[in-house]
Amino acid sequence: MIALLTDFHTSDGIGQVKGVMKSVNPNADIQDLYNFVAPFMIRSGAWVLLQGYKFFPKWTIFYCVVDPEVGGERKCIAIKTKNYFFVGPDNGLMYPAASEDGIKTIIELLIPQDAAKTFHGRDVFAPAAAKLDSGIKIEILGKGLQSLQKLSVRSSGGSGEIMLIEHYGNIVTNIPLGEKKSSYSVSCGSSKKNLNFHTTYSEASEGELFIIEGSRNTLELSVKQGSAASMLRCKVGDTVSMI
Repeated sequence: MIALLTDFHTSDGIGQVKGVMKSVNPNADIQDLYNFVAPFMIRSGAWVLLQGYKFFPKWTIFYCVVDPEVGGERKCIAIKTKNYFFVGPDNGLMYPAASEDGIKTIIELLIPQDAAKTFHGRDVFAPAAAKLDSGIKIEILGKGLQSLQKLSVRSSGGSGEIMLIEHYGNIVTNIPLGEKKSSYSVSCGSSKKNLNFHTTYSEASEGELFIIEGSRNTLELSVKQGSAASMLRCKVGDTVSMI
């Protein structure tokens, strides 16, 4: 199985990438992890990947492309971990998930001479992912590397950042619950509020802005049957504190 994590949104690039994968490996099972990472937001993509990779079957190949420096000096790489493969740019995007699962092998991918300098996602990463899915050994794809760019997306102490805004408008942070309290002082963008903590959406009043621990085991800002993002005018990458 190949799972896609990108910031392509509804771009035709998704279709082109899947077409290349199918051309290389007609039997490829291509699924989407998430294609709506905020544009160019490597940290957000890394966090989404970290939260989601472990729900996929063993030996899934994660095609990971949030690549604002495409065509530059950053390397194109493939990673084998204890249970998975990851293919994408060496910009920290894959590091949190890959290191958590245990990195075994890192390969610098060969870049074909006719590869588009603005779309390595199609011309470098897609073929590599499809080849791995067909059973080709990772070492055949290029030369070995000893290390890759590191990135941490975890937080502690009640301060963190907005990692994702769901289509419901929920603001997802990387702040773990920690000490459970009935209310928190919240600072998000230019907004400062005291908000109640609820364990379920049903506990909140309609239209209430509140805090909840989401399914990713981090704190979220939500509005019952509404959009916290619209109310607070926050965006992915903004700092947030809940104390």
